[in-house]
Amino acid sequence: MLVVQKYGGSSVANPQRIKNVAGRVAEYYRVGHRVAVVVSAMGDTTDELLELMEEISPNPPAREIDMLLSTGEQVSIALLAMALNELGVPAQSFTGLQAGIYTDELHTKARITKIKPERITDALNSGKVAVVAGFQGVNQKGDITTLGRGGSDTTAVALAAALKADICEIYTDVDGVYTADPRIVPDARKIKEISYEEMLELASLGAVVLQPRSVDFARNYKVEVHVRSSFNYNDGTVLKEEKDLEKKGVVTGVAHDKNAVKVGVFGVPDQPGVAYRLFSELAAHNINVDMIIQSAGSDPGQNDISFTIGKNDLAKTLEILEELVKKLSAKGYTYDEKVAKVSIVGAGMVSYPGVAAKMFEALYEENINIHMISTSEIKVSCIIDEDAVERAVNSIHKKFELGYST
Repeated sequence: MLVVQKYGGSSVANPQRIKNVAGRVAEYYRVGHRVAVVVSAMGDTTDELLELMEEISPNPPAREIDMLLSTGEQVSIALLAMALNELGVPAQSFTGLQAGIYTDELHTKARITKIKPERITDALNSGKVAVVAGFQGVNQKGDITTLGRGGSDTTAVALAAALKADICEIYTDVDGVYTADPRIVPDARKIKEISYEEMLELASLGAVVLQPRSVDFARNYKVEVHVRSSFNYNDGTVLKEEKDLEKKGVVTGVAHDKNAVKVGVFGVPDQPGVAYRLFSELAAHNINVDMIIQSAGSDPGQNDISFTIGKNDLAKTLEILEELVKKLSAKGYTYDEKVAKVSIVGAGMVSYPGVAAKMFEALYEENINIHMISTSEIKVSCIIDEDAVERAVNSIHKKFELGYST
């Protein structure tokens, strides 16, 4: 088979773990598989580089941030290629540029636009393991770009699609996708199989096992993805199309996200174009808005608009609102950082009434107040107080009996 594997930072955190990864890759190579390996920076390297950056400059140019952060993966790929060669497995390392990974112009949050993997294909055809730097690419100007947190997942799935690989294996420090975060829900259960749509919702709603864009790539290009641990040989979780899944329960999992801020713009004129002006301005500054609720304001002819954003975007959002509130003739704005989002996801929800009510009951039983609600065919999300997250997730998980095999 042609296999693309990805190893995260914890899997290559030190020389011994790099040797462990080399040993796993060598096992695939020696039974005849062609292998391309995508690697993240070692351990906490990216965080350490960000700390160095902050000591030098509080607000550096985004281009230079990418130039700095991309060095972490270059160390990893070189060391892993050396470890493989030491085991008698011919290997060659490639940066994002050398691997032919092209992106748009947006630094620190770039999106892959195309992959020209000729050098990777040549290496594989010549009997070598190709070791590729995750998280990075190059724009049309030739400048290095990075793909955002978890970007190595996207690199791996996109490369698997470009190479038409038989499977993409994502190795991490957990052995699959669970019904909830096992760190806060003791009876969380590993999910054997999950649809692309469910995984995309879970990833977008706070489950940090996979970057959402990697799941999007997998769905669009029908890449079968196997999420598993690099520290054991257990089966993990397989992502595949819904029609290929075995019959299962109504709710697949519970996700939570503490990286949320609730923003409210109040006293907005009730007239066409106001919402467009507000959210187009936020979009122009690459601010991702999640939940949106518009309701009648306290005065006739006015509305209140509430929405959620990530905490990293708060400072820029407030800067925009300072000017925008005046332009919209709104009364003002407010925000709350001490909130979190808790969500249920399941493809079976579309056919069963009362699922949302059951979730609300679980929150009520814990005396947890709901600030905002958002729904789709396969998810229900609630904004609640941040300090209630663990109680909420455990209560919901128990209410839907997700700790039991289905």
